[in-house]
Amino acid sequence: KKVLVAEDSSVIQNLTKKILQMQSYQISSVKNGKQVLDILQKENFDIILMDINMPVMDGMECSRNIRALEDPVKSTIPIIAISGNAQNYSIDEFKEAGINGYLPKPLNFDTLVETVKKYTEV
Repeated sequence: KKVLVAEDSSVIQNLTKKILQMQSYQISSVKNGKQVLDILQKENFDIILMDINMPVMDGMECSRNIRALEDPVKSTIPIIAISGNAQNYSIDEFKEAGINGYLPKPLNFDTLVETVKKYTEV
């Protein structure tokens, strides 16, 4: 299963990568929402872990853009928001942006693995 990690923090990106690679996931990572949209033009993913606060294009705007894609496979990829200050957003705002789930920072890696499994083992 292929996981796209969109996260501007190298530390969180690397930890997430290591944890999920131990679970046999194939990981790609980018640092902002524009890079997410760029890589989605070339590749398919089973899930996107989306940091909400990123430079260039944040996770909310990027999620809305993904949901607006014409490709029915890409426009329905599960998106899991990752944020340290999600209290700035309500669950309704996440849903409105097309986000399927939410993981708070600091990440609980057991919850991370459970969440990725839940959305990729359909």
